[in-house]
Amino acid sequence: MKPPKESKTSNTFSDLNIGKEILKAIDELGFKTPTPIQEKVIPVLMNSGGDLIATAQTGTGKTAAFGLPTLSLTNINNSKTQTLILCPTRELCIQISKDLKNYAKYMKGINVVAVYGGAKIDTQMRELRKGSQIVVGTPGRTKDLIKRRKLSIEHVDRVILDEADEMLSMGFKEDLESILSNTPKGKQTLLFSATMTKKVKEVTKHYMSNTKEISVARMNIAAENVKHVNYIVQARDRYEVIKRVSDMNPDIYGIVFCRTRRETKEVANKLMGDNYNADTLHGDLSQAQRDDVMSRFRKRQIQILVATDVAARGLDVNDLTHIINFNLPDDYETYIHRSGRTGRAGKTGISIAIIHGRETRKLKEIERKHGISFKKELVPNGVDICKNRLYSLIDKIEKVKVDEKQIEPFLPYIYEKLDWLDREKLIKHFVSAEFNRYLSYYKNSSDINFDGYSDGKSDSKGGNRNRNRTRGKRRFGGNNRGGSSGGGNRGSSSGGGRNENRPRRRKKPKGTSSN
Repeated sequence: MKPPKESKTSNTFSDLNIGKEILKAIDELGFKTPTPIQEKVIPVLMNSGGDLIATAQTGTGKTAAFGLPTLSLTNINNSKTQTLILCPTRELCIQISKDLKNYAKYMKGINVVAVYGGAKIDTQMRELRKGSQIVVGTPGRTKDLIKRRKLSIEHVDRVILDEADEMLSMGFKEDLESILSNTPKGKQTLLFSATMTKKVKEVTKHYMSNTKEISVARMNIAAENVKHVNYIVQARDRYEVIKRVSDMNPDIYGIVFCRTRRETKEVANKLMGDNYNADTLHGDLSQAQRDDVMSRFRKRQIQILVATDVAARGLDVNDLTHIINFNLPDDYETYIHRSGRTGRAGKTGISIAIIHGRETRKLKEIERKHGISFKKELVPNGVDICKNRLYSLIDKIEKVKVDEKQIEPFLPYIYEKLDWLDREKLIKHFVSAEFNRYLSYYKNSSDINFDGYSDGKSDSKGGNRNRNRTRGKRRFGGNNRGGSSGGGNRGSSSGGGRNENRPRRRKKPKGTSSN
């Protein structure tokens, strides 16, 4: 493989010889200057027909890196398929095709078709019959359409493999080989991958030649606006951590990552059962259900999304405040994928790892390999949460916009009702109405922070003693070891139901349901 040549830095997209129609569209989308991967990849596609391997993480601008030049090089007078883009999941497939259509907003005569499982194949076949210069597909559905002779790729100019490592780890190796064997030898092949695994290298050896390699620094690792935090608790307390983090951050907007579908369902069902504004995204949902959940999450109608790594592919959101790792992934690179979803677009973000004592070595390995630093913090206790929620409420009250006309009819009754309270008493009553419910809910909560072991040895002198002391500690007194399990439920304060002492949270919009 040839090493990448140094190229001049491109300050604007117009320097990259992209078509005027495309420049107009991306300018409206807010594209100002090319990202590092766009600077390196676009010139290669525009000026060379050679194969390319690009190593880059989620959130680096990969889609535009291969999408903009692909559109520029497309012959709109030829309706045959010229570019085939393969990706691991239907969510990513839909996202890529949507992005390409946005970039091609002012290009007349171009057609981008997405083909993926979980949707009616007849509809996709009709779209292909109309002509499709660019086809974006998942391996399984693409292979199926080729076998049915509804998709012809015998004369494609280029094949783009996006997130190749994920496709191979998901078992699409045979499908990819079948598809690639139907493409012409003289085509251009572009492979994008976050990691260069053994399986990825095998694909490059068999199906690529005279390859140029481009590597882009992991933006989320180097970014100062992503804070990496870890909490050490026992396995049974992982769910409690999610609740307390949520209670500590009323405006949380994040993703909780789990390893398996079963775990994802369990965590999501618990959160929704405890009346948190949450939902789930996993492989067992129908396409309609997945689209509904993703749409509501993008609109911030859902605050906490519980998902597997595979299901979250293609979900591109820039404003996430938190990424919570319910447990560390087996592949450390996956942690980088996850954390890279927050701290985007110049905003700050927090990536949380919930671990037990023996996983501290994993954290150190991630730190060593990827140049990040975890800060060990204590799980918020009841006092911390009550104080934070109360102060947040005070800030909200202070800044609330008062609509005099709307409240005027109700003021006489309110004035009369509260006339007997002076200023100080009124404030105390107001504060107690909020604080008492949280205090009551958390009064028997335990300190779940855990000073665990590493390979059966204490991390510090007296580690055993510290662990036992932590286990027995109570923040508010009381003899109930388990205490209350969290404070985020939207319970009633009227005394009705089993959640009568639980604090209120924002209600979910009408029509919101769990899938």
